[in-house]
Amino acid sequence: MQARPTIAVVGGTGELGSALAKRWAAAGYPVVLGSRSKEKAQAAAHEMNADHGSVTGDDNRAAAAAADIVVVAVPYASHEAILNEIKPAVEGKIVVDAVVPLVPPRVSVVKLPPEGCAALMAQQLLAGVARVQSAFHNVSAAKLHAGGSIDCDVLVFGDDREARAVVIELANAAGTRGVDGGPLANSAAAEALTSVLIGINRRYKVDGAGIRITGIPAA
Repeated sequence: MQARPTIAVVGGTGELGSALAKRWAAAGYPVVLGSRSKEKAQAAAHEMNADHGSVTGDDNRAAAAAADIVVVAVPYASHEAILNEIKPAVEGKIVVDAVVPLVPPRVSVVKLPPEGCAALMAQQLLAGVARVQSAFHNVSAAKLHAGGSIDCDVLVFGDDREARAVVIELANAAGTRGVDGGPLANSAAAEALTSVLIGINRRYKVDGAGIRITGIPAA
């Protein structure tokens, strides 16, 4: 049986990052939590290992260097700095950008960057280095933390079909359903939809509105 790839979650002590890390660790993937503080990452990993014994922690660059696949789940304000920090450690690797360009204070209003979307920013910063993909924008961290399967689809974008298939598999392993959303430029749709969902959560007083693509046969 082929060993599962090691996943680094940069931003692995945050809400979304830690939720995804727990899901993948439970599914049998070795996981490295990345944080600006190595000690904070190690403490979070120690806590996760109470349930799953395959989680370690390190600073962002070291976590990225130790992994086969790197997931970036950090606030938009830190996006560019974090990508520049890990760039030397991600050569040839799949980098999954889960960052959404939310601009306070009106995070329920769509405001995409001049580059088109956060994923295209990542692709520009890591050009010629990593295989940039984009996913996990519209799934609730709270629902991921709660456990069990989630009635939510995860749209996966990227210009590398093989890498997209890998990330779709990761979405499925996290208890969601991965859906091929096509090229990386299409990530703008999912990133914008996050602001729409935040507004829906507020107006309908719910926690974790998500999306479901209809008409696709169950796997």
